Amino acid sequence: MREWRAADIDPFAVMCSDEEVMRYFPSVMTYDECSDYVERVGAQFSKHGYGLWAIEVDGAFAGYTGLWSPSFDALFTPCVEVGWRLASWAWGKGYATEAAKESLRIGFEEHNISEIYSFTTQTNTPSEAVMKRIGMKRREDLDFDHPSTPGWWGQPHIVYSIDRSTWDEYGC
Repeated sequence: MREWRAADIDPFAVMCSDEEVMRYFPSVMTYDECSDYVERVGAQFSKHGYGLWAIEVDGAFAGYTGLWSPSFDALFTPCVEVGWRLASWAWGKGYATEAAKESLRIGFEEHNISEIYSFTTQTNTPSEAVMKRIGMKRREDLDFDHPSTPGWWGQPHIVYSIDRSTWDEYGC
């Protein structure tokens, strides 16, 4: 996990134009959308001291993971979310789980966050599996229909969370 570099935008755009990578999102992303996204990531770091880190594997950009503050209204927002997106060549190798655990550690131990959430569409079982592997618990009471992302309006999402005391007890 590391800070983003200008050179990451090209492989990020390739990753986000892959329909398989983006199958649980409203659409693939254009190069300009990816560039804007990376700019927003920088703004999160400036504002909160945390954000989404680039993941590098054997010198290659593999995706991202980290902490994010979503900007939509739901029962659990405002909050800190842990999230990830990886290139398909990096799937199934444990990178998302390892990096998400490190993101949780940073959130709890370095930023003293009391609870961290994660959410995805009901059909995204691979991401749900990562949520379970990093010690998060299902929060059916917080499930929601996504309110703000074009293409996701009304799309049912499931929610998981982990609090600081659970992290401290189990050290996930």
